[in-house]
Amino acid sequence: MNNALDRAQAALTGLALGDALGMPTQDLSRDVILADYGEIRELRDAGPHQLIAAGLPAGTITDDTEQAILLADLLIDAAGTIDPHRFAEELLAWEQRMIAAGSLDLLGPSTKRALSRLQAGEDPAVTGTRGATNGAAMRVAPVGIAFSAGRRGRLIDAVRDSALVTHNTSIGLASAAAVAAAVSAGIDGTGVRDAVLIGAEAAEEAERLAPWIDGARVAPRIRWAVDLLQGASPGEAARLCIDLIGTSVAAQESVVAALALAASGLEPWAALGVAASVGGDTDTIGAIAGAVLGAGGGMHAWPAEAASQVTRVNDLDLASRATGLLALRHVEPER
Repeated sequence: MNNALDRAQAALTGLALGDALGMPTQDLSRDVILADYGEIRELRDAGPHQLIAAGLPAGTITDDTEQAILLADLLIDAAGTIDPHRFAEELLAWEQRMIAAGSLDLLGPSTKRALSRLQAGEDPAVTGTRGATNGAAMRVAPVGIAFSAGRRGRLIDAVRDSALVTHNTSIGLASAAAVAAAVSAGIDGTGVRDAVLIGAEAAEEAERLAPWIDGARVAPRIRWAVDLLQGASPGEAARLCIDLIGTSVAAQESVVAALALAASGLEPWAALGVAASVGGDTDTIGAIAGAVLGAGGGMHAWPAEAASQVTRVNDLDLASRATGLLALRHVEPER
């Protein structure tokens, strides 16, 4: 039986694997993906139409994993607390490193806009009040490892701290809470489908804690999409994600698609292959689905060779971060 540490490491590994599988296909249409690669079933080099990650070798991660690691390190260093100002500084420093390296894989639209407002002197409580994309959800898995879904209020508070500066909206916070709670429930031993439905419950609670923004509500869409994809074949799942759920950076599309794919009943590696092949924000869909599937299934969910490749190519130390995050899970907050 998988223990919590195995599942925590598998959540971070799944996040990196889903991200890396989607690296060569991100921002492309399904037709272009099929022409360049066929269905994605293994880690691939960036192909001829990939501009954001041009020339990157198979197994390379993107901003999804890099920002999740940044958040994990902040949580560990600060014993489970998140200072929004420090987090904003770290995100800006990360982007500057990417620019210096010549990368086009930079901050997403909501995060970039919010941090610009913060730099202009605005209050961090208001800088993220237009953020309805998936940036907070893509990086939030470490919060799910560090905080138990059984103490949902504390978990959602931590999610809110991680999202405040950039995605302080009903949609942004709900989507991040859904991912964190699904990961957290998986760490506790809950099956993936039930963990995703727990995520929907957390989304419903979290959306009331942030300013409302127009757009479809996250929790009802998760429940609908879970039923829609249940038992679907890989091809059917891809078609339904493209035709009905959506795969854009909008949180109520890509985050919902990722959670529904995780809960679909597909074998974990096959689910990540679908995520990488649907088009749109494939790296984020894969990263979120991978984190949830890893938390629910443990390391045996992932091909050992692929897991070794993604950690080697990116020089990742996921085991120690999983240990550090899990150590926070039962720490009582200072009063």
